[in-house]
Amino acid sequence: MTDEGHISPFEKKIIIRKIERKDFDDLVELQKVCFPNMKPWKKTQLESHIRIFPEGQLCVEYDSRIIGSCSSLIVNFNDYLEQHTYDEITDKGYIKNHNPNGENLYGMEVMVHPEFRRMKIGRRLYEARKRLAEAMNLKSIIVGGRIPVYHKYSDKLTPREYAEEVLQKNIYDPVLTFQMMNGFTLKRIITDYLPDDKESMTYATLLEWNNIEYKPKKSRIHNKMSFPVRICVVQYMMKKIESFEEFATQCEHYVDVASDYKSDFAVFPENITMQLLSFLEERSPSLAVRKLAEFTPNYMELFSGLAVKYNVNVIGGSHFVERNNRIYNVAHLFRRDGTISEQTKLHITPNEQKWWGINGGNELEVFDTDCGKVAILLSNDIEFPEVSRIVAEEGAQIIFVPYCVEDRQTFLRVKYCAQARAIENQVFVVTSGTVGNLTHVDNVDIQYAQSGIYTPSDFSFSRDGIAGECSENTETAIMAEVDLEVLQRYKKTKDVLTMRDRRTDIYSLHIRS
Repeated sequence: MTDEGHISPFEKKIIIRKIERKDFDDLVELQKVCFPNMKPWKKTQLESHIRIFPEGQLCVEYDSRIIGSCSSLIVNFNDYLEQHTYDEITDKGYIKNHNPNGENLYGMEVMVHPEFRRMKIGRRLYEARKRLAEAMNLKSIIVGGRIPVYHKYSDKLTPREYAEEVLQKNIYDPVLTFQMMNGFTLKRIITDYLPDDKESMTYATLLEWNNIEYKPKKSRIHNKMSFPVRICVVQYMMKKIESFEEFATQCEHYVDVASDYKSDFAVFPENITMQLLSFLEERSPSLAVRKLAEFTPNYMELFSGLAVKYNVNVIGGSHFVERNNRIYNVAHLFRRDGTISEQTKLHITPNEQKWWGINGGNELEVFDTDCGKVAILLSNDIEFPEVSRIVAEEGAQIIFVPYCVEDRQTFLRVKYCAQARAIENQVFVVTSGTVGNLTHVDNVDIQYAQSGIYTPSDFSFSRDGIAGECSENTETAIMAEVDLEVLQRYKKTKDVLTMRDRRTDIYSLHIRS
């Protein structure tokens, strides 16, 4: 029998795990030791890493001490120039350009504490990266490798000659030699890669490890030079009806139209179910919305069924939902595979509070769909730039804005802000509003709308930054296509890049947990 009491003092566990917030201070100190002449990570960068791609951020813990780490993101490397810089490929270290649909794992950094460099810590981290690439079916791992000994030879060897000498084992370079021993192939020399890297004279080697188990993805985003998404915007008429069945018939008509045009999304306006109040005999607004909330199961069943039946992802406008005796204005995404997600309105208007006692939500979501990542911002949520910036940073390529307003001035706030958000964040923004009137419903008596599909303002997109727009104050639907592949290329290759060129060295944005 083993006496565990005698063994335990000698046990020192070595663990490879995901980086957590509690590790940030240790990682910054480790980086200062490993790279004393280079700027260490900022905590805002580390926060961005674990928020955007936690699987790619790994550390080695030995006897409860962080002694090594590596950081990665996923990209489509073909989208970048051969002579890219570190800041370009890592979004200045914030990895907001991480592409979950990409083919390549890009290694940003590997570091091992000097006291532990004989324990094969670096090899363990490289093996963990390889397992991650295999598990995620990524084509390869690409790294921009430092050549920290080059400064000693720069007076007599070019970077290429230096790399060849290292490959011939005539020179030992701790980074390049290590990478070659771990199965990486030298592709080319990169100039001006990392300005702070004086030891490498700002040069780097581009290296690649190929995943021999990679299975090509049968996704249109990889097989075509375009990824068109067709959107049907419904400018919905608010008029008196006699039953929920009549409401359902009107909604089904528009989903049917969207399906006939092979749309990927059908978008309905905010407060669409307020139309039900035209046959509910309740004059008190605060009590009327609670009666409206009783139709939540009917509403959910209707739109979920339509999404599946017509094979269209449906943004079901918004509906008042009661939770814990409070009323919320909630938008729903009904996917064509039958799944449902929701976004509660964050910023409640004075009228919503005064007439209906609506409460604001506290969660901001980005949703995965079969057409990329999307977000839903209800009405005046689009008027707060921080909210759109956050969902764009989380990867949303389309922001849907269901709205319901009563006059032209309020409508113009929504429209102009939607167009501004499309330009600022390099995304598509889709608005859908109500028209008509409900003569017997307080605070929904008149409506004003001109729904639209807005793009960034540049040569890659529609003239005037408008892919499609409804006629003012008319019940109608419009269809237009937006191309997500064009959007991705535009974010990486054009001169005016508002997301890329942000001064994240002097400001940042985050959600309080």
